[in-house]
Amino acid sequence: MKFPAFPWNRFHFNFKSFAMAAGLIALLLSLALAGYIYYLDATIREAFDGRKFALPARVYGRSLELYPGLKLTPAQFAGELQRLGYHENPQPDEAATYKFTLNGLEFTTRDFVFGDGAQASQRVRIEFADGKVSLLQQRAATDTDLTLLRMEPPLIGGIYPGHNEDRELVRLDQVPKPLIDALIATEDHKFYTHLGIDPRGIARALFKTATGQRIEGGSTLTQQLVKNFFLTSERTLSRKANEVLMALLLEAHYSKDEILETYINEIFLGQDASRAIHGFGLASYFYFDRPLDRLELQEIATLVGMVKGPAVYDPRKNPALTLQRRNIVLQGMVGQNVITQAQFIAAKQKPLGVVNRIPSGTSPYPAFLQFVHRQLERDYREEDLRSEGLRIFTTLDPRIQHEAEQALATRLAQIEKTRKMRANTLEGAVVVSSTQTGEIQAMVGGRDARYAGYNRAIDAQRQIGSLAKPMVYLTALEDPARYTLITPLDDSKLVWRQPGTSDWKPQNYDHEFHDKVQLRSALAHSYNVSTARLGIALGVAGILDKLPQYGIERRPPPFASSLLGAFELSPVEVMQLYQTFADGGFRTPLRAIHEVVTADGKPLQRYPLNVDPVAAPGPVYLLTAALQGVVREGTAQTMSNWLPAELNVAGKTGTTDDLHDSWFAGYTGDHVAVVWVGRDDNKPTGLTGASGAMTVWGDMMQNIQPEPLQPVMPENIEMVNVDPLSGLRYSDECKAGISLPFIKGSAPSDTAACPFPSAEIPKVEDKPVVKIEVKPPVKPEIKPAPEEKKNWLQRLFN
Repeated sequence: MKFPAFPWNRFHFNFKSFAMAAGLIALLLSLALAGYIYYLDATIREAFDGRKFALPARVYGRSLELYPGLKLTPAQFAGELQRLGYHENPQPDEAATYKFTLNGLEFTTRDFVFGDGAQASQRVRIEFADGKVSLLQQRAATDTDLTLLRMEPPLIGGIYPGHNEDRELVRLDQVPKPLIDALIATEDHKFYTHLGIDPRGIARALFKTATGQRIEGGSTLTQQLVKNFFLTSERTLSRKANEVLMALLLEAHYSKDEILETYINEIFLGQDASRAIHGFGLASYFYFDRPLDRLELQEIATLVGMVKGPAVYDPRKNPALTLQRRNIVLQGMVGQNVITQAQFIAAKQKPLGVVNRIPSGTSPYPAFLQFVHRQLERDYREEDLRSEGLRIFTTLDPRIQHEAEQALATRLAQIEKTRKMRANTLEGAVVVSSTQTGEIQAMVGGRDARYAGYNRAIDAQRQIGSLAKPMVYLTALEDPARYTLITPLDDSKLVWRQPGTSDWKPQNYDHEFHDKVQLRSALAHSYNVSTARLGIALGVAGILDKLPQYGIERRPPPFASSLLGAFELSPVEVMQLYQTFADGGFRTPLRAIHEVVTADGKPLQRYPLNVDPVAAPGPVYLLTAALQGVVREGTAQTMSNWLPAELNVAGKTGTTDDLHDSWFAGYTGDHVAVVWVGRDDNKPTGLTGASGAMTVWGDMMQNIQPEPLQPVMPENIEMVNVDPLSGLRYSDECKAGISLPFIKGSAPSDTAACPFPSAEIPKVEDKPVVKIEVKPPVKPEIKPAPEEKKNWLQRLFN
């Protein structure tokens, strides 16, 4: 068969056109590659010339200030040191070590940079006597008495970047030489001679790819840095190509020292819950609880060994594998002649030495940290909080926080057991502040204090019940011409009709009416009806309109039931209200932050004490006296099971309808505290304020050991001796009367004869003489409640 000839005469290969097209394509590809390389180059230079790392904000608790006379015990101070991460040592010469002595402790502080300057480490002796600091000395060639020593504050958490990266930056000159030697010997022994890549390693990786094996290898320290700093962890050829290009560019612009320092601070070395541990500086604390420059050779080898795989070589989870990997690193250092065989043998025989207690950066105080974060958001951008390495000094007192957490968790479990409730039925919240400054000293958002979710202290909106009543009584006491502590109030049946709501018929907790009761007794026994009548007489709107002055921005519904707390507030909002009562009528906005400084210690912003007078001191003084009566003889009188009467605690129980919520708010000479107990599903708890929240409050305060409440008496207040039943005036010498405060000019002018003319009421063996018949004069229009009479007789004979 004859095939037709190919028509060569019709086929014309235009080589010139082909060459032009190929050249154009090559040019376009070159331009595209050049543009892409320019983009990569700009990305690298922007990151390295600008901010290299996203540094989290560090949040610190309060600094304990030591001075002779401070109320503190050796056990309490040892607890403070342990919370700061100090270790007991027979020779406490190193920073963060201590030992017990006959009458106290000796310890060596850490260096620390405060907002007002650096404080060097020093060795100190502290001694105690009668529950107070009796001696404070700096130990040196010549012991020197100290008038004040500021301890470094505890790190209580951080505000982390979007990926929750955490790191402790170190300069290259702060890095121990054995760590640099170990890194280069193990990861890249040609680091100081290559141009950023290892051609043999890349060829090996390409060969494995071509033969269908896993893409791996070929990574210098520079490539590892590029992968960690710029790229994802995916294993593809395109990512590997980017890695090579960027490594070459990085080496072209920056020195080996700059690259190595960045690598040391960037490399991923572990995970703490949601927090990623980056860099050897932080890893040193995370695994050994010591700074990098204090690590021993075998500990350095452990960290370097983890570079290959922090999850696989986690010394806490896989100690055997980690030990094996550590020894391989040590052997490699011998092979590179950076340590001797003798050093290798000595280091190999030592244990891993990893601390069991993880120095967690995930805050153990999530509720407080949320409050801090919200206050910071008013003044700083979120990205700055998460990347600029700000140092935030706060008001948290770890000892008070511990007592608050323990009291809430333990008491709720006990209540559930006693009342045969299902475990974890009850929830609660606690807020504690300083009486004079409004500084939040503790905040617990739930019985699981480590849970970083729903924060009941600031987000739980619950009806406050009788905690609202002091606002009604304060409003009345601001009008001394009409109301004093002994003014009789009407506690008879009430039906109130108001447009927009159904008829309101308030009831007392005991389902009884008490006719005429004195104002102080109506508050002490938390009578609803007399309080409602008083509030209506004063004007519901006028009382509720005062709440913003006290820092309560939420406007309750304009109904008479709001006078009895039929509106919702969070525990921290209730705290703001009672903070004002405790501070004598001065509104001090609650604050959790002292100051903010930059990463290098320069002051950025201070949060000073702001005080705004919102109520006259005289009426507030009278209100405090009435609230002390709540604790002494009213609904909170069982507080005596926890605290002695000499503390003169002022407080108020709060119970909502059908026993849904249990509250207690109170203050001593140095602390204000609010406790809420309830259920998240808002079902009844069966608890009153006294049987629920007050028990938590009492447990906590008993362990805090507060100072007595002794408010300064305003100039317009006078103390007058009166008949507790009739309100008539007794002579100052009459022992049958009680001394009550009055705004000058408002005290009763009518007098009554003292039923006991003698200076002393007769007693036998310090027991009350019950045979004496007491008949104090009583005005017909005032009929004391049975509880009042009983309490008066008890006081009379005791």
